[in-house]
Amino acid sequence: INERYTFWSGMTAAVFLFMSYFGTDQSQVQRYLTGKSLTESRLGLIMNGLLKVPMQFIILFIGVMVFVFFQFNRPPIFFNQVVSEKVLQSDQSDQWKEKEQDYLELQQEKEGQIYLMLEGIEKNDGSSLRVEQEVLRLEEESKQVREEAKALIHKVDPDAETNDKDYVFMTYVMNYLPIGMIGLLFAVMFSAAMSSTASELNALAATTTVDIYMRSIRKNETDGHYVHSTRWFTLLWGILAILFATTASLFENLIQAVNLLGSLFYGTILGIFLVAFYMKKVGSNAVFLSALIAEALVIVIHFSNVYEVAPSWLMMGYLWYNVVGCLAVMFIAYLLEITVFKSGPEARSSG
Repeated sequence: INERYTFWSGMTAAVFLFMSYFGTDQSQVQRYLTGKSLTESRLGLIMNGLLKVPMQFIILFIGVMVFVFFQFNRPPIFFNQVVSEKVLQSDQSDQWKEKEQDYLELQQEKEGQIYLMLEGIEKNDGSSLRVEQEVLRLEEESKQVREEAKALIHKVDPDAETNDKDYVFMTYVMNYLPIGMIGLLFAVMFSAAMSSTASELNALAATTTVDIYMRSIRKNETDGHYVHSTRWFTLLWGILAILFATTASLFENLIQAVNLLGSLFYGTILGIFLVAFYMKKVGSNAVFLSALIAEALVIVIHFSNVYEVAPSWLMMGYLWYNVVGCLAVMFIAYLLEITVFKSGPEARSSG
């Protein structure tokens, strides 16, 4: 359970994450609000679910193919070229060039060994296993040289980000695709990013205005007032999104950042919805308090894992946070209902 990515975490814990994402997330509401009828809205959600699988396969397949490409086309020692240029212009330039030369030689040798390994696989004579070990050895030496290069980067700029994984695909695009294709790809990426950002900011501003501002702060204002307030909330959430983007580089990669942050909250949200659908006897007060307790539990587990102070049975990959949050909400809500609140039918219906 302490391993992040396994078959079982994908088939169990990740199911809770995606049930919450596709079943409760406000971003999904944007998909069916554009439908002209209930049938169109349902069709849009179904198509979203069906197309998600081949789309994710294509994305991951591209990643695999880029990895294969750089096994036969020598990659740079560091994929963030801006940082590399900064080191080349510093007093560490000579050491950096030495590391680049060492890395190039290792890559050349590894490339030759890979071809030998492929020949052995085609001949099926068992020689590929021996060569495979040599390829892995050279790969480990290459990683060591990269770590030494990252140490030079820190000498030049202690605040520089040495996690360059998010630059691998961009390096491939900029260096190997034809010019027209590069422009088209960037246009597609910006269009998709703008579309996703617009829908997310709209969802955040709408829920903030309707669920908080209209209900608890300004209850009897005009429609025009609420339109203006929504615009201000859009600006506020945009600023928060920018602040998050400036810290996202602290994560291993952006996909992991999204899934980790989602796992901190999605389990609790899913638990609330499951209680609403399947535990009719539980009132709103019990659900609300259980959600706070469950969320606090998830956060405690997360930081205990981060700082490695948790007991062994609490050490878990972040995908399991979704399971803990969901089940904790349901279990604690039920206990609170039967022991503390004991809500009657009127309280339950109002909740």
